[in-house]
Amino acid sequence: MTVPPPPPPSRPRIPGSGLAKGLAVTLRTMTRKSVTAQYPDVQPELPPRSRGVIALFEENCTVCMLCARECPDWCIYIDSHKETVPAAAPGGRERSRNVLDRFAIDFSLCMYCGICIEVCPFDALFWSPEFEYAETDILELTHERDKLREWMWTVPEPPALDPGAEEPKEIAAARKTAEKLEAQRAQEAQQNQEAQQAQQKAEGEE
Repeated sequence: MTVPPPPPPSRPRIPGSGLAKGLAVTLRTMTRKSVTAQYPDVQPELPPRSRGVIALFEENCTVCMLCARECPDWCIYIDSHKETVPAAAPGGRERSRNVLDRFAIDFSLCMYCGICIEVCPFDALFWSPEFEYAETDILELTHERDKLREWMWTVPEPPALDPGAEEPKEIAAARKTAEKLEAQRAQEAQQNQEAQQAQQKAEGEE
């Protein structure tokens, strides 16, 4: 059995070294120029990924209730009703859809974890850097969908993609569909042109 070597002897501590380090930090801080934030006259420059409030893009919400079910604080309140949509084509079947009646978030309970934004499958929730929403009454911190919709216009644009990154699947699928439709239309136009030329030739021979 090998015996581990003894630890190296520690250096003797100089009396007052801790106090000297603390005074050095104090002196460095005292020599720096202080900067005063002129808020609220001058708005602060927030980081691009600041978590202020949660904004709602109502048109994308399908009332799937996924955000409310996954919220660990149960601070999202959603109400909806079903409507019958008539058939798109004759002889088709009527369909039902959920219509959003209420979407509210209690920010006195919200812990800004962002789970609701991450789990939303239809991109209906976004982070907004807006932070000036303090209230004197805690009951007024429950904001309805109208207020959440107003915050949607303060959501910053997403950062640009890396030039070397792959094209998003949604954009690639949309581009392929557009190219396919364009090729189909060009083929139909060519066929119509050939048919017109054949008809004109037949009329000329008569």
